Amino acid sequence: MQTTLFVLGLVLFLLGMLTGLAVPASKNPRMGVASHLEGVMNGPFLIVVGLLWPYLDLAHGWRLAVVILLAYGTYAYWLATQLGALWGAGGKYAPIATGEHVASPTKENVINVLLVSLTPAMIVGCVILVVGVV
Repeated sequence: MQTTLFVLGLVLFLLGMLTGLAVPASKNPRMGVASHLEGVMNGPFLIVVGLLWPYLDLAHGWRLAVVILLAYGTYAYWLATQLGALWGAGGKYAPIATGEHVASPTKENVINVLLVSLTPAMIVGCVILVVGVV
């Protein structure tokens, strides 16, 4: 799973870098910058979790849960902000980055579901990680 975390982290970092190139073409460049930052920050986070892997004292099921939760949370955050940049959506949970942009209710709901669901995934994943390291 350590290698999986390294690959997931490197891919997310690459997505963040590519997202940065696309910022000027975004419908909402502020959300584009947010997406770029999510990729370049959360990619290395997954790599750091991979580096911690040998120090975890967790059963296999808990280790799997950490990978799934943190991978989902980090990628969902990048995706939510990227879709927000492309669609001009996300005003409910990212009003500063969204500004005056408003998308269709369906697009707004997609962003909302991603942003709301990633939060508990990241919190629970990090708590399990902390418990496993201590």
